[in-house]
Amino acid sequence: MDLHKILKYFAYACGIIGAVLALLIITGSEGMIDNILYVTYVVLFVVLALILIYVVKGIFSGNIKKTLTTVGLFLGVILISYFISSGTDLDLKQFNDKGLGITEAVSKNVGAGLYAFYFLSVTAIIATFLSGLKKLLNK
Repeated sequence: MDLHKILKYFAYACGIIGAVLALLIITGSEGMIDNILYVTYVVLFVVLALILIYVVKGIFSGNIKKTLTTVGLFLGVILISYFISSGTDLDLKQFNDKGLGITEAVSKNVGAGLYAFYFLSVTAIIATFLSGLKKLLNK
């Protein structure tokens, strides 16, 4: 059995488990929220592990220049996002009054993550649009 079939069956199983747990939550069983979070954690771990495996596979299969360029660009986006995030644009007192312990460093990290997400989302949307336009023009 190849990896594609294994991952397809795993995705089906996670989807069915998630649907059942979502139906249990909808029907009022609030104790099931913890279980759906566990499924989410497992899926997140599997996705991150597969990404890591394919990055390492790409490095050793001969595409080291392309892989390192992509990783370098991603790290560049993260660094630029970190540097343009201020961390002082919120009044942290109201969060700390609730006992959350938010500092300027935490606020800066969250801001950097948001800026990186916005930039990468816009880049993905533009790339998808340009890819579709290119296919349309090549017909």
